[in-house]
Amino acid sequence: MSAFRLIAAMLLMTVAGLHPARAQAPLIADLDDHLIAITTGFAGADVLLFGTTDGPGDVIVVVKGPVADVEVLRKERVGGIWINRKGLGFQNVPAVYMMASSKPLAALLPDDQRAFYQMGIENVRMVPVSPDDSDLKLFSQALIRAKQTSGLFSDQPARILFIGDRLFRVNLRVPSTVPTGTYLAEVYLVRDQKIVGAQTTPLVISKIGFGADIYDFAHRHSAAYGVIAILVALFAGWMAHLAFRRR
Repeated sequence: MSAFRLIAAMLLMTVAGLHPARAQAPLIADLDDHLIAITTGFAGADVLLFGTTDGPGDVIVVVKGPVADVEVLRKERVGGIWINRKGLGFQNVPAVYMMASSKPLAALLPDDQRAFYQMGIENVRMVPVSPDDSDLKLFSQALIRAKQTSGLFSDQPARILFIGDRLFRVNLRVPSTVPTGTYLAEVYLVRDQKIVGAQTTPLVISKIGFGADIYDFAHRHSAAYGVIAILVALFAGWMAHLAFRRR
């Protein structure tokens, strides 16, 4: 988002806040761009979320989605070879989970409220296929670590900055490994350890350009794509062979 667009948006919200609030919402928030285009060489992106409140308070932002089923496998060494021995499936696992807050979460809401609104990695609801599995905790921790390692789960909330006591903004970093899909940015206004306002705004991440065409072709015509990939690999190997023969 350009500096001009940000300033214009802030001015509009400021002017709106100066008028008598007949039915003014306690919280208004938006993104600078609702579409992130993944092109060749995509290295991640920054998304600006900004907004205004109807008075002093704190703000919490939760960005997550889309959900999918995930299976976590545990490797064991058998006869000197590492193989997958046991697995546990989880349902409704968000592909990405990011957070931001104006203050530490523990100072804003009690434990039960944070759990209800899935605030914090420890409160993300990942439904195990076998809830009575004796190794459930180990598999859950392994899944979260894998998400954190790939940059898809943020363990530390980003800092929301206030301009005055009403206008706020935060930059959210979208990693290069982010999958395509529709995400939801949930924004909450907190006062006296209670949520007094909330708003949800969508964020779409989509492939465009030549890379998107290849991705679409691979999913629509998987058999043909496999044959083409093999032919390209054979051709590349043949060209490399000729290059080495000339030396």
